Amino acid sequence: MIKALIKISILIALFITGVLPAQEKKVYNIHTIAFYNLENLFDTINDPSKFDESSPIMELKTNKGDAYKKKIENMAKVIADIGSEVTNNAPAIIGVSEVENKVVLEDLANNPLLIDKDYGIVHYHSPDARGIDVALLYQKNIFTPVTTSSHELKILDTDTGKRKYTRDQLLVSGYLDGELIHVMVNHWPSRSGGEAKSKNYRIAAAKLSKYLVDSLQVIDPYAKIFIMGDLNDNPNNTSIKRELKTQRNKDKVGFKGIYNPYENFFKDGLGTTAYRDSWSLFDQIMLTKPLLENDYNSYQFYKAGIFNKDYLITPQGTYKGYPFRSWSDGGFSGGFSDHFPVYVYVIKEVPSAFQASPQKGEN
Repeated sequence: MIKALIKISILIALFITGVLPAQEKKVYNIHTIAFYNLENLFDTINDPSKFDESSPIMELKTNKGDAYKKKIENMAKVIADIGSEVTNNAPAIIGVSEVENKVVLEDLANNPLLIDKDYGIVHYHSPDARGIDVALLYQKNIFTPVTTSSHELKILDTDTGKRKYTRDQLLVSGYLDGELIHVMVNHWPSRSGGEAKSKNYRIAAAKLSKYLVDSLQVIDPYAKIFIMGDLNDNPNNTSIKRELKTQRNKDKVGFKGIYNPYENFFKDGLGTTAYRDSWSLFDQIMLTKPLLENDYNSYQFYKAGIFNKDYLITPQGTYKGYPFRSWSDGGFSGGFSDHFPVYVYVIKEVPSAFQASPQKGEN
């Protein structure tokens, strides 16, 4: 089992914040848990059962195969990089959205940049009108799923009164290094037609997510739950603040409450996607109270981040400074995604019996 050990900088941070007394040197395992909107990761084969012919890659006149190969390589590069500076590893678990099917996920997991991570895949087909799904990738030697389920979001179009087909919500429960956790992957309805007009769709999505959280907490009030996804709402919007009842201050999270570290990022003007010179922070990872304790005998939240390295940023032109997207002006740009990934680190103290000899990654 891969044990990625926390770097000395994190130990120093823990000393400074008073979590650890300076005279005690402790060693921690650390894992990255992430989410990434892969921006229309479709294959090049027309599926008559869905509206995939409108996907950007299918609209290319030539070189579809080359664009697909580069798109997969770009997504693999980013995933391999998220959190690696601290963990010396790719994410142990990463939720993804805007994927067409399991085939594209298999191509991604088998890319040379990721194949040694031996990623497993949890994927269900959603009834989304565009044919896009959410999914979960996990390193098999770190995380072991025990139950997986897909949950339909049933909403009505405000104009037609007919059902509006959107993404299901994915719930995966399993063992992270032997410790039970639950991961929910979301891609809530978009703001198509305007934020106000589409607001109730995301409120409905939030209610479904809250129902799933409540259901897990009925079984185990101390359930460690990660709620992640492209929510198409900011951390201060009604769907998140009122329906999920999130807190931006860890110390104010009550029993069975939900902490959203991305609310503070948003307050500071940071975002994961940009439109008309305005940043939105639609991509978020939230956590329940049992992940916020100071007892590091089990995995606890350490830190959250937005993965926005320079190579993910448009270097020039009209959209300079925006996420370097894959598809623009009807073609393939060679870029990555119109969203930045987000991630959290979780840490757990290594028992002293395992500290007798030097360990890889320890400074």
